[in-house]
This record gives sequence, structure tokens and C-alpha cells, in this order.
Amino acid sequence: MSVFKSGSMHGRAKSRLLLCGTAFAAVLLPGVSTLAQAADYPSVTEARLAAAAGDNGWLMYRRDYSSDGYAPFTEINATNVTSLKVAFDYKTGLDPGHEAPPIVNGNYMFITTPKNHLIALDATTGKELWKYEHDLSKVGLKTVCCDVVNRGVALYKDNVYMATLDNYVIAFDAANGKIKWKEKLKAPDVGYALTVAPLIVKGKVVVGVSGGEYGARGFVEAMDADTGKLAWKTFTVPSPTEPGGDTWPKGAYETGGGAAWLTGTYDPETDTLLWGVGNPGPWLATLRPGDNLYTDSVIAMNPATGKIKWHFQYTPHDTWDYDGTNETVATDLTYQGKAYKAIVSASRNGWFYAIDRTNGKLIYAEKFAHATSVAGMKDGKPYTDESMRPTVDKEVFTCPSFLGGKNWWPIAVSPQTQMAYVPTIHTCMTIKGGAVSYKAGLPFLGESFKVMHDPDDKNWGAVQAIDLNTGKQVWNYESAMPWSDGMLATAGGLVFTGSSEGKFMAFDAKTGKVLWQSDQLTSGIIGVPTTYRVDGKQYVAVYAGWGGAIPIWGGEMVDDVKNIPVGGHLYVFAVQ
Repeated sequence: MSVFKSGSMHGRAKSRLLLCGTAFAAVLLPGVSTLAQAADYPSVTEARLAAAAGDNGWLMYRRDYSSDGYAPFTEINATNVTSLKVAFDYKTGLDPGHEAPPIVNGNYMFITTPKNHLIALDATTGKELWKYEHDLSKVGLKTVCCDVVNRGVALYKDNVYMATLDNYVIAFDAANGKIKWKEKLKAPDVGYALTVAPLIVKGKVVVGVSGGEYGARGFVEAMDADTGKLAWKTFTVPSPTEPGGDTWPKGAYETGGGAAWLTGTYDPETDTLLWGVGNPGPWLATLRPGDNLYTDSVIAMNPATGKIKWHFQYTPHDTWDYDGTNETVATDLTYQGKAYKAIVSASRNGWFYAIDRTNGKLIYAEKFAHATSVAGMKDGKPYTDESMRPTVDKEVFTCPSFLGGKNWWPIAVSPQTQMAYVPTIHTCMTIKGGAVSYKAGLPFLGESFKVMHDPDDKNWGAVQAIDLNTGKQVWNYESAMPWSDGMLATAGGLVFTGSSEGKFMAFDAKTGKVLWQSDQLTSGIIGVPTTYRVDGKQYVAVYAGWGGAIPIWGGEMVDDVKNIPVGGHLYVFAVQ
């Protein structure tokens, strides 16, 4: 199972000795195979994480603590991007959606797949170094929504961390795949799952749970990175004795949803952990009067204790499944002549928000998609159109659909252009209330729905650029197919993203002109792109591997995407 290649008898003998050491321990572990030897693994210290914005690798989910998806690399730029070619590729052999960004440290690349395979590759050749396959054979995965995906790993010291669909967080030796600790957060198949990429903050592994469609009470949990022991746990739906508990009817908090299934952001300047919170349960809001905090919100927490400092709610008393989990990007901006330390987010509800990250106050909100349910802002808060609220006796047509003006696919923010780059979908829906009762492990919705075309737009998707200082659109690239890939911006004046048809593309960051696109890849792209440098050479990497929510819940879109090929395939590009 373990093969170390070398060109001499001395090298082969040395390899056999390595098998008797640390690497051999990995071979004996269930689910782990070690296939090649790589260079010494560079330790990921707290200092490196704090300075990840300038690192040659890609050390965390959105590159650095700001979550901006921006790399200060210029080796690939507007003048030579047309020379991009595939440097290497890797097929996973799995068909569900591939959403994870490749994470790179030194010459090590880590990728995860659906159903929780974790693979270490040589970042310049694609040679497999080791592989772990998590055993899900005894798990039904019936409460995993939507698709059996994983969104990547975290790095710290000599470890790599992955969260699993059956609610484990696992720490591996990054050099060889040996499991160092494995902690279970919740039982599987009763409403909870973990699809999130962990975040390391001050020696803690922070994860958020999935399960809002099943009435699972959401939480964010921090674990000691060395031992896996619980450091703190913050529920996103407060009990009656906690602040915000009075925004729920009696007992409703226990099945209130509020999943925290996307990776958060850390702001070192204010020592604040920022995390998005998902939809309330059940979907039908008439069953739970009140604002239902902290669902559809961003919460600001003390990373030492998990205590909530402040919150901002994007959609009060949500009845349209407008999760507030979308990324919170920390950035500085100037609005109406005043400088702000802000976070920005393109919300599912169709509004682009800028919020003061020091106190949670709204700076501005502007529509980036057709939005009728959230009607506007008043006194620094959103308000909704009551006529757009479904009941058991009333069906409504509203925009956007529950898939959002943007779903989970992350935006990128460029400090070079002062723009945010937003993957956008144009959808509306009909939605109507219905009867529902809670039972652990079953959907907890109380609404029926159908995703439909936006009558204001003939296309399903777009990529757009938004001026951070005004919230207004700068440029827009329309797509007949839904745009469901994350964004990557670079100092080379480029924005990279992939289409559902399987074209990986580079846009001029200032103008939106398409400067390059790949040949047709083997599947549609929903994987988050990353870029990194090894020995002064820049690479750009992305998964092709169609799946996720749209093929399952896309309504009228399903007919247009049903022929997109599936199958996980990592592509790494470089200038040739």
C-alpha cells in the first residue's frame, strides 16, 4: 500500500527505513494510505496564519482571516494569462458535488471530496502523498443537505483538520495522514451534519454545524487544536434565559434551526470572530412569531469564550429560507466621505450589505439581485414586505428564490480595485405554507415551493463587480446558465471563477472583460478556486465536479443543468 520511489539502492533502503518510522504508522491506520514521499512539512504557526495574506501558499479556506479570497500575486497577469495551461490534474473517482478549495502549504496540497476523503498531493506535480477515506458505511446521511459535500480543511502547526458528515472533527498529521485525535460533536442522522471547512483561531479549531432544514438547533463550537477538547460552544438560537431568547415563542428555540454551515472570519484588530447564521426552523414563519434571533444574522463572538458581542440580522422573521450564512469579508471602505472598518456580504435575500465590524451598525445596503421580500432598510435595519409572506392559505411569487441572489459560493474582494466580485443567480419562486410537525431526522419546512425564472432576466446567472465604497454595480457578465462558483481575485488584475458548463475563466478585474477561458473541463465547476506559489511559480487550482443544491432543488433550472457531466476532477493551471 505504501510505495516510496527512489533512483538508487541507497534511496530504496532509506525509503524502507522511513516505512519503519512515522510514515509507517499512517499506513497501519484504517482508511489511510501513504503513496509517496514529499519534502519536509513546513509548520503553520500562529504567526504564519496571522500573516497568511502574504504567504506563498493558501493556508485557510478563504486564504486569510479577512476571508477576501485575494492573493497579492502578479506572476499570472493580464498580459500572460492567455498562456495558462494545465500543469497537472487529479481525478477523485467520485460523482457528487466537489466544493472544496485546494489548501496549500509549501509543497503540500490538501483536497477533500464528497463523503469525506482527504488527499495530500505534491503541489507542483499532483503526485499523491497520502489519502484518507472516512468510513461512512454505517451512516444513512439522510439529514445532510444539500449533497454529501465537504468544503475543505484547516492547517495548524503540523496538523490538518477535517470535519465530517457524521459530525466528527479529525486532526491528522499533515505529513503522513496519521490520526492524532478524533472528536464526535453530535450523533448522525438526527438532524446534524458537518460540511464546513474548520477555522483556526488562537489555538482553537472552530466549526459550525449544518442542519437548519431539519430543525437542528445551530451552534458554533471551538475545540483545543492540540487535544480536540471542547473550549466553548455557542448556540445560534438562544434559550429563554439568554439574550435574544424573547424573540421566539415558548419552546420553539429547541427546534429553531440557525445552522452555521459556512466558515467564518476573524478580525484581529477587534479580536472578534464573525460567523454567519442560517435560516430558522420551520420555514413557515407564522408558526414562530418574532424576529427569531440569531437566525439569518452575522454574529460577532469573543474567540476566547464564544460570547456574542453584537449581531446584525439580514432578514428578520425569515420565511423564505434566506440563510445568513454567506461569507463576511473584512475590508476597509469609505462611504459618503467617512472611513469604516467594515464587513461586506452578498446575502441570499438579494441585498449587498456593508456593516461596521466594530459595532455591528449598518453602513449601507444595496440590491445586487431582484429582491421583493426584503423591501428596504429603516433605522439601520431591514424590513420585509408583508404581502410577500406565504401562509397555509396563500401562495406568493417572490424574488429571489430560496437559493438566493447568491448562494454559498464565496465572493472575492480586491483591495487593489476596491471592488467585490459576486457570483449571482437570477431566480424567483412560488412558495406556500403547509402543515408540519417536528420529528428528529425529518425535514422541518412547512412550505412547498418551486424555483422559477426571474421575469426581469432571461439568464440564470451572472458575475458582477460591486464598488465597495458605494454598493453600486460596476460591471456585469451575464450567463445563460446559473453561476455557482466562488471567486478568486489577484494583484495581477484578474478575477478567476468557473462556469457550470465547465469553463474556468479569467476576467479583467476592472472592466469585466473575459481575458482567458480554459478548454472544456470534464464537469461543471462549483469548487472554490485558489492560487499559490512554489519556487516563484504561480499556480491556479480549481475543482470541476458538478453537484450541490441546484440539481436537487433548482426547479425550472433543473431542465437546463440536467445534462452537465459529473465527476470530481482537480485542475491546476500555470503559465507554460
